[in-house]
Amino acid sequence: MWLHVDTKSHTPMYQQIIDGIKEQIARGILKPGERLMTVRELAASLSLNHNTVAKAYQELERDRIIELIRGRGTFVATQSAVPDLSERKLELRESMKKWLVEAHHLRMDDDEIQTMFDELFRELRNDAGGEHATRNTQGVVKP
Repeated sequence: MWLHVDTKSHTPMYQQIIDGIKEQIARGILKPGERLMTVRELAASLSLNHNTVAKAYQELERDRIIELIRGRGTFVATQSAVPDLSERKLELRESMKKWLVEAHHLRMDDDEIQTMFDELFRELRNDAGGEHATRNTQGVVKP
């Protein structure tokens, strides 16, 4: 299964779906214009209530990460659908600041922080070609 929800996590399940889809897009596993499973299909595959998946899809659509085309389905948004991101960039900056503060309290030096960032960046970029994933006939990505 390309998306995993941890029922023991403190992170709400709908947020795990949002985070998982965003990560798959960042890795290039899900591409702009690609069709996603329906709410009911994803809910069934994850053994979740469809309202949980619907909430995640609504938030992703609100943020223009995905787009719903009536009668056709739900798709990964194309670049033309991306809104002004200045506010979200400020939120990202604040998140980065928080993890830098956390790194300081873990006594990580600048080189360790930079190395960790570079490793994660390469990890995401290396997956961007989809080299580490294959699709089955239902469009589900398997690592």
